[in-house]
Order: sequence, then structure tokens, then C-alpha cells
Amino acid sequence: MLMRYSTGFCLLMSLAWMGCSKSSDDTTTVGNWMHKVDFKGVARSEAVSFSINDTAFVGTGYDGTNRLKDFFSYDADKNTWTQRASLPDAAPGRMSGVAFAVNGKGYTGTGTNGIDKYKDFYEYDPATNAWTAITDFPGTARYDAVGFAVSGNGYVSTGYDGNWLNDTWKFNPGSKSWSEAGDVPNSKRSAAVAFVIGDSAYIVTGSSNTQTVNEMSRLDGKSSLWAPKRPVTNVSDDSYDDDYTSIEGTNGAAFVMNNKGYLVTTANTVWEYDPIQDLWTLKQPMESGTSRSGAVGFTIKNKGFITTGASGAIQLSDTWQFDPLADLIKND
Repeated sequence: MLMRYSTGFCLLMSLAWMGCSKSSDDTTTVGNWMHKVDFKGVARSEAVSFSINDTAFVGTGYDGTNRLKDFFSYDADKNTWTQRASLPDAAPGRMSGVAFAVNGKGYTGTGTNGIDKYKDFYEYDPATNAWTAITDFPGTARYDAVGFAVSGNGYVSTGYDGNWLNDTWKFNPGSKSWSEAGDVPNSKRSAAVAFVIGDSAYIVTGSSNTQTVNEMSRLDGKSSLWAPKRPVTNVSDDSYDDDYTSIEGTNGAAFVMNNKGYLVTTANTVWEYDPIQDLWTLKQPMESGTSRSGAVGFTIKNKGFITTGASGAIQLSDTWQFDPLADLIKND
């Protein structure tokens, strides 16, 4: 995600103020990170990812010089990466795009080559290992948007087209058509993250007008209606948000396990989101030894992973798996 802001890095938020008995003394850093085999492609940041059945796919991005169009798949059981088909010849390489998977197909589009912004979209069929161009995204060409799939439809929301955005568009995979799905409440934003739990999608953090955004919102996948959630900074007089010191930011990554969302910030802090309580809990930070921005997160077989990203001008290719319930084992 291209950086247009001067404040810290992390992800999104919202506006539903409620009391809670949770004390700041309850904060825990349980969890263990396990180093897996490195991403097979060239080290990169600002890639996209999606998961189909038990396989994750990661592609596009920026290697420090070039905007890319290649893709690789990850098998968690074998701990191996395999190169897959690249985007079609006519498709430009890109970074800061979006991706999602629905009905056994993968989809990616939008993004930038550093100068031009894109709105083209492509469908991936894992049975044929082939990408096909489909109807363009109908919103404005943009980058640093979020993409996700919930309740059988794909969505693209927010981003930057020269202005910060909060519009949302729904993709019907049957008709391969797009329709408007309302605006995200509160601030427009780019460089946010999104994750899906059941029939709900959540968007959090990001930046707007050079400032980080502390609002979080939930999309009901059944009705396609947005609603605000609690902010992700310490804004209330209650104790539940006393420890919310490093959630707000940009360019983080997220995944879901056991019906909870996990946010990995650019400072390597890890936060667990409980959608029932609408609360965040600090977990064990990443053990990679370096901060990273523009990484991707994905879930396969109820396991959460982080890969790629950048630490300053250094592009990364390491891959990590998180166990939120395990005790820390260093250097495993």
C-alpha cells in the first residue's frame, strides 16, 4: 500500500460505546509463532491473497523494483509453495490490489503500478490453473482497497483514487455482475484490513487525510448493511479499551481462527478480536525480529498465516503460522 500518511501503522474501527467489566490487567500475551517455509516467489510487499478449500494463493505485489503478476499456492500439510499461473499477458503487473475467493474461484483486481490506478478484474479457476478477464470493477480505479467474500458474494470497499473512499461494491459470482452495497460508516479510508467471521465482515484501521482511522465497522453478509463497532483506541471512560495502544494504524494483515479475528500490525503486535464481546486482546507478538508493512494474511484449515511484506526498503519472503492458545516457544 502506498503511504500517504504521517502517523503510525496498523488497521480499522467504529462507534458503539458500551461499558465493560474487562480490566486492563486482563491483557494477555498468550500465543506462539512458528516459522514455516519461505514464500517461493521473489520477496515482495503489497501482494494479495485468497484461499480456496485447503490451499492459499498469494500473488502480485512489489519487489522493490517491479510490480508483479505471478501467483503461488501454499499447502499447509506439506509446508510447500508451488508456482501457479500468472495473470493474463494483457494484465499489467500491480501492487496494492484486492482479492477474494467465492464458489471455488479466486478473484483479483484494482491496484496500481505506482503511476496508473486499475479497475480491471480477473477470475482464477484452480481446476485449469488459468486466469480469465471478467467485467471491470464498476467503482473508480483505485488501490489500497480491501476485498473479502461473505455469504456467497465478493466485496470491494474503501481505497484511494486520488481521494480517500468509503464506497462498497458487491460481486455476484453467478452472474459475474457488480452492484453498489452502501458506504462504510464514518471515515473514508485506505490501507485498511478486512476479515470475515461467519456471515459478518469487519473492516478496521487505515488512513484518511494523512491521519490513521480508529473506527471499525461490520457488514452483515445477509443484508449487505453496515453498522459501526467500537473504536480501536482508548476513547471511553470504561476500562475495556485502556490497553488499546497499538491497534490503530495502516498496512497491517489479518486472518481468522476459531471464530475470532487476528490483526498483525506493522509493529508486529498481534491483537485478537472477539466479535461476541466486541473486544480486542493483545497476544504474543510476531517473532520474526523485524517490523513489516504490506504483508498478507490467510487462513487454511483453521490455521492463520502471515507472509511477505516489507521492513523499510527490504522486501520479505518469510512465512509464519500463529497458534493463539499455545505458550511461547522461541525460535521454533
